[in-house]
Amino acid sequence: MSRVEVRDLAVVLGTRTVLSGVDFEVGGGDWLAVIGANGAGKSTLLRALAGLLPHSGEVLVDGVPLRRLKPRQRARLLAYAPQTPALPADMTVFDYALLGRTPYIPHLGRESRGDREVTASVLERLDLSSFASRALGHLSGGERQRVVLARALTQQAPVLLLDEPTTALDLGHQQHVLELVDRLRLADGLTVVTTLHDLSLAGQYADSMMLVAGGGTAASGTPAEVLTEELIGRHFDARVRVATGVAGRPEVHLERP
Repeated sequence: MSRVEVRDLAVVLGTRTVLSGVDFEVGGGDWLAVIGANGAGKSTLLRALAGLLPHSGEVLVDGVPLRRLKPRQRARLLAYAPQTPALPADMTVFDYALLGRTPYIPHLGRESRGDREVTASVLERLDLSSFASRALGHLSGGERQRVVLARALTQQAPVLLLDEPTTALDLGHQQHVLELVDRLRLADGLTVVTTLHDLSLAGQYADSMMLVAGGGTAASGTPAEVLTEELIGRHFDARVRVATGVAGRPEVHLERP
């Protein structure tokens, strides 16, 4: 299980400071949910962690500064699934998931039998084996989300970064995807960092939460400490009631004016 530490992270895009002074830690095998209003910088944070955006500050996995690593080495530590990935319509599910093995395939080389076995195993775990030869353009929204997750998991990285993994899914598929992530996290000892817009879902699954606002960290702690009526009202401009649900986890309910 790998621990993630972020120290004084800042991202400047053009002349605009999107994030500054971001500090947090995620224990090995834990799940951190990053929440915040639209445009707060949640996706920017994950892209910076994945090494896809220039940033200052330090990102460490088990004490190793990622800025010192080459992209292929970094990809063996962190797997990133974007919110809206490019899915070539004619590519098969198997070939797309196999792309996750890229950090292990030699330059100008081909995937090995072991790479194909890892990919087949991941598809089986995600109940996607029967879709292996199906083109990506013929999948439903829920199936596409599982395929994006499959590609990330074939990297066999100990840290999983998921940007809004439930986007555009109905409630049932949202729950299915998050249950799947949770089972895999517990089975494989993965450390998970997700952005989630549904506050109640975030509160149900995450071990800890971080609220991003104003370009930095507005609050962090357990779901019960972050999902408060006062914080949600201030940073989401919403009137809500927070109740205690299953296992003492917070549930957020909108209140009519």
